[in-house]
This record gives sequence, C-alpha cells and structure tokens, in this order.
Amino acid sequence: MSEFGYIPEAPEQSAFNNKGIFTPTDIYNLKQNNKWVKGGAGLELIQSQTVSGVSQIDFTNLRENEFDIHFVEYNIKPSADTQNYIRFSDDGGTSFETSNYIYSWFINDSASGSGETKSTSSSQMYMNYGGGNGTYENHTAYYYFYNLGKSKFSLVSERAVTGSSTGSAHTFLGGAGYRVASVINGIRFYSQNGTLTGTVKLFGIKELT
Repeated sequence: MSEFGYIPEAPEQSAFNNKGIFTPTDIYNLKQNNKWVKGGAGLELIQSQTVSGVSQIDFTNLRENEFDIHFVEYNIKPSADTQNYIRFSDDGGTSFETSNYIYSWFINDSASGSGETKSTSSSQMYMNYGGGNGTYENHTAYYYFYNLGKSKFSLVSERAVTGSSTGSAHTFLGGAGYRVASVINGIRFYSQNGTLTGTVKLFGIKELT
C-alpha cells in the first residue's frame, strides 16, 4: 500500500512540493479511520438556518461526536436595539443551561472608544450588544466552539461586528465558556429584545492529523 497519498512512496518533503495521489485503498483506509475529508479543508456544513422574526435560533444536531471544533457564521438583523446571548444544552435542546457561564470581551466603538465586559458567573454567555432595525444595524460574527462532544469545559471564541443607527461600528473580540464538564449537544442564540432575521450556519471542523 502507498504511504497515504504517495505513489509509490513518500518523497522528501519541501515547501510547495506535494505530488501525492490518493489510491482507492488509501481513501478506504482513511474513511475507516474517520480521517477522509472531502475537499481537504476539514470544514463540513452541518446545518444552515435562514430565519425571519424569531426569538431564538437553536441548533440541536451538532454531530458532536464527529468534530473536535465547531464553527458558526452568524449574519443577523435584530428588530430592536439589544444585547445578544448564547446558551448550551446537554439534553438535545429539551432545556438550556442557565448558570455556570463565564465570558470576557474586548469592545471597540468607532465613535466612543474601547472598553470591556466580563463575568465569572453568569446565566448566559454574552455575545455582544448592538444591532437593530436601523439601516446600518446588522450583526455579523463568527464563533469557534471547542470540546462540545467531550466531558470537558466547553469554550467559545468570537470575533463580531455590529453597526449603530448612526453608522459607527462596534467590534468585539473575546471568549466565553461553560464551567461544567458535560457533553454539549445543543446551542441557542437569542437576543434580549425583539426578534431575529437572517442566516446562521453551523460547520464542523475535522482534525486532519
């Protein structure tokens, strides 16, 4: 058998010099070891939700046993000025946990300057503030979720931008966590006020090594 992608054997490695070819046997063995990823990027779409006027957005099919890291692309327009939150479920979305969250965010506003918000004990993970029904008030973000399928503390990192009605931008950079060693199989996104309209996409990232 070739050395996973090299025929007849792996050459000496150097930058930009990878001429590997996967044989059918290679592909079969990689699939058997759950290491074969189509496209080679390791990013697989699990679910995309396009919503209009909802109070919350739930993902309850995380396929948490398959992925070490989950990635969310978030593009939402709230109906009102609001703060935005995340909660986790460990029972498939039947209920969502209301304690044991922590978060720490750095905030920068193009009009008023920078600051921070943080908590060592919260009923939810604070995502950001801003967004509304004004012209510029979209909320766009991406999130990385770690350890959801393991009995460990689950962690989140975020980079987000929201707009104000005057056209200024709020940027957020930081992280959050759930301080219980539990397998997480549900994620809820929701806002303090109003409803949500837009698209949220959930991806899994497979470990390629």
